[in-house]
Amino acid sequence: MDAVHLGGLGGTYGGNPLACAAALAVLDLMERDRLAERGVAIGKQIRTCFCELANRHQAIGDVRGLGAMLAMELVKDRASKEPDKELATRVQVEALKRGLVLLTAGTYGNVIRVLVPLTVEDAVLAEGLAWWRKRSRRPRPDAAGG
Repeated sequence: MDAVHLGGLGGTYGGNPLACAAALAVLDLMERDRLAERGVAIGKQIRTCFCELANRHQAIGDVRGLGAMLAMELVKDRASKEPDKELATRVQVEALKRGLVLLTAGTYGNVIRVLVPLTVEDAVLAEGLAWWRKRSRRPRPDAAGG
């Protein structure tokens, strides 16, 4: 800290020693708990679930994401990809009634985005995915052929 010239430390990109120590602690934790690998494993479970849903429901136009952050795009018609914001909102509200917090996203508000904490307990993740699977057991008429 004594080597920095006057005015050389102060700005958005200045290295705050406390922030640097916190960052190093986080990196140690990520390595110790193998959180990068955990993110891949969580994402695989969510993607599998979302792809199963997409196979049953024409209203899911796309499943995308990386690691533990995934999304499904809800559409009125899979061929035209016309956004279905109303359906996304209904799904979000129904999930919240049952304790599952979902975010809508996207330019048209028709994307359900899921970002699961890398430290989520397996039982909690399983409970959330079970909600999705339970909701999808009864295909709606719009799911025919998909």
